[in-house]
Amino acid sequence: MSTIYREVNDVLQALEQDLKTLGLWEVEAPPAEHLASQQPFCIDTLTFSQWLQFVFLNRMQALVDEQLPLPAQCGIAPMAEEYFKPMALDASVLIQRLETIDRVLSQQL
Repeated sequence: MSTIYREVNDVLQALEQDLKTLGLWEVEAPPAEHLASQQPFCIDTLTFSQWLQFVFLNRMQALVDEQLPLPAQCGIAPMAEEYFKPMALDASVLIQRLETIDRVLSQQL
């Protein structure tokens, strides 16, 4: 596994743990129709934390596992900042991990 895939894999594993630590990890997946939303971040059918768990983590892990081309840009940390801002939840570590993914993916070019 090349360095970028290893680095992204490590951050994805840490993101999963962060979601669990924050109490945002869900045992059951939302209905399939919610996951099939065409809106960015499935904003019309999922919370941002659900999107991270059931869409982002799953898709990124599949790309890493198969060593398929990774997105050239990500930019999800700003969305996380906005989502978590009004919550009484310290999501700073999770946001930093998303910033890492954003940075790593943009540097792969």
